[in-house]
Amino acid sequence: MSRVRVLVGTRKGAFVLSADGNRDRWEVSGPFFAGWEVYHLKGSPADPDRLYASQSSGWSGQVIQRSDDGGENWEPVGNQFSYDGVPGTHQWYDGTPHPWEFERVWHLEPSLGDPDTVYAGVEDAALFHSRDGGRNWAELPGLRGHGSGPSWQPGAGGMCLHTIILDPSRPGRMFAAISAAGAFRSDDGGLSWRPVNHGLQSEGIPDPDAEVGHCVHRLAMHPSRPEVLYMQKHWDVMRSDDAGDSWHEVSGNLPTDFGFAIDVHAHEPDTVYVVPITSDALHYPPDGRLRVYRSRTGGDEWQPLTRGLPQRHCYVNVLRDAMAVDSLDSCGIYFGTTGGQVYASPDAGDTWAPIVHDLPAVLSVEVQTLP
Repeated sequence: MSRVRVLVGTRKGAFVLSADGNRDRWEVSGPFFAGWEVYHLKGSPADPDRLYASQSSGWSGQVIQRSDDGGENWEPVGNQFSYDGVPGTHQWYDGTPHPWEFERVWHLEPSLGDPDTVYAGVEDAALFHSRDGGRNWAELPGLRGHGSGPSWQPGAGGMCLHTIILDPSRPGRMFAAISAAGAFRSDDGGLSWRPVNHGLQSEGIPDPDAEVGHCVHRLAMHPSRPEVLYMQKHWDVMRSDDAGDSWHEVSGNLPTDFGFAIDVHAHEPDTVYVVPITSDALHYPPDGRLRVYRSRTGGDEWQPLTRGLPQRHCYVNVLRDAMAVDSLDSCGIYFGTTGGQVYASPDAGDTWAPIVHDLPAVLSVEVQTLP
């Protein structure tokens, strides 16, 4: 029987949750890196035992951790992203007289085919990659050096590169999303980039049709149909049917179109999940009722999923990297909250139950389906 491993990053460490294919009894390991912010953990599609974690603190800087045994043991690699390798500086020497500083690594995206190749999105927004399992890193400067770069502005959470998606059908194609600059696409392996934001409408910038300046919260793709992208924007749920060249709104009957997380069913590319949040001022579910919404039509028509979720006095948030799906026959959906709960649905969202309570605030959730 297949197994499931859920990787959870929190404000005070990382946790690994595991179960068999029934997904009804869970083992909890951790905390790893206790007391540290762990913004993201992710496993390599090419090697299920290879995991990467982004560990950071204001005192000690940025550390990339690597596990080669599925999370039982960890090794710090690439202590920070600077030319001279001195830990604790959050600096990158890019040839200019003064080092460029960044806050943290928001997102790690391992290569689809090589466990030693991994990409990292950081704040302030930039894209890095490593070809040796995280020991050494180099910036892919084409993104930060794009002509629009000087006009990028931070969102409320900082100017973060929070989403990296690799196209399984085109080895050179990848997508990145930046808050608050927008979505970008590369067709040459990250060497050059162009904005893909046509059709987005955003308040608060001088030109609502601007090429950049849009606060994109998250992108999602189904691997069988990589030309179709879904987006949760600051406001609006959006869809593109042409690899980001144009977008149209699919918020439909959602109670609010503000939110952070969005994901796609593992076997049904038209089945999409979001977690509506009241507003950008009130970061909790509408009416204090925690509801995941599911569309089986690729957007516009949405169904609330509530069975097993708290429907009174619930004031948690679900952050942008805190939802994931497994690839078992009955697709499992998972999400974590700022209240420290991780919920799982083994039946594509029809019913929910908490895997674990009372963790620190959950920053990210990723899932591995194992043989």
